[in-house]
Amino acid sequence: MAQELTTQAARDMAAANGDANRRAMAFTPAVDIFENDKATVILADMPGVAADDVDVTLERQVLTLRGKVTPDAPQGYRQLSAEYQVGDYIRVFTLSDDIDQAKIKAAFKNGVLRLELPRSPKAQPRKISVKSA
Repeated sequence: MAQELTTQAARDMAAANGDANRRAMAFTPAVDIFENDKATVILADMPGVAADDVDVTLERQVLTLRGKVTPDAPQGYRQLSAEYQVGDYIRVFTLSDDIDQAKIKAAFKNGVLRLELPRSPKAQPRKISVKSA
């Protein structure tokens, strides 16, 4: 259904798309993937990302998930210590021909991106009736 590209390939793709000048660490968001006969669902964790900063693109069969994090630091203070690393998120999947690309849906809530990738009707299992001879 969906095959993940390597992290380096994802970073190379981000650089090719003009994100190379952005100085932020790039994290691979953790994903959970579920499927049934009709669709595949991908849940991607992107804590610290605002809904307006989520970008999902599909070019040919390559699905790219991006989330940009805006660092939040109190004004008027200087940082003495930093244990929490802030960075953007990127994850890339190659979709199979079984996915109906025109009907992909995306929603973002509470730092979790939910993608629904429906199967094309020809890829869905169907019952074949058997007649007695």
